[in-house]
Amino acid sequence: MTRRDFLATSAAAGLSVSLHAQEADAETKTLEAALPLIAAVQQHMFPEAGSLPSAKAMDAVTFLKETITHGSYDRDIRRFVIEGAQELDRRTKGKFLTMNHAKKEAALRSYEESRYGSNWLTRIMTLTMEAIFSDPIYGSNIGQKGWKSVGSSGGVPRPKERYIAL
Repeated sequence: MTRRDFLATSAAAGLSVSLHAQEADAETKTLEAALPLIAAVQQHMFPEAGSLPSAKAMDAVTFLKETITHGSYDRDIRRFVIEGAQELDRRTKGKFLTMNHAKKEAALRSYEESRYGSNWLTRIMTLTMEAIFSDPIYGSNIGQKGWKSVGSSGGVPRPKERYIAL
C-alpha cells in the first residue's frame, strides 16, 4: 500500500467514525424529543386504574429508552419506534400530550387503522409489557408488582447482571 493510499483510507475511516457519531447524537436527540409522547401512549395503554401496574408506576418509558438504545438492540426497530412517535405527533398536529382521554383514544384508534400505526402500537405495547413483567434488575417491574398482579414470581434462574456487556 502506498503512503497516499494509506492516508486516503485512514481519512475515510476517520470520517466514517465521525459521521456515525453525529448520526447517533442526532438519533439520541430525536428519541429524547419523542419520549414524552411515547410515555403518554404507554400510560394510555396501561393507566393507573387498570388491573396491571401502570406504565408510569413501572417507569416503562425509561425501560423502553434503555432497551432500544442498548448496543445489542436492532437499529431499524429503534428507528421505527422513533419515527412512529413522530408520525403520531404529526397526525395529531403536536397536540397528543394535551388531549383528554377520549381524544387520545380516538387518535390512537385512527393510527391503529393504518398498517404502520398498528405495527408501531404493537411494538410500544410489547416494550411496555416487557417493562412491566421483566426482572426488576432491568429497572422496571418495581417491587415485582407486575409479577404479583398476575400471580407470578418471575423466572428462575434470575439474572445476576443487568445487561450483557458488548
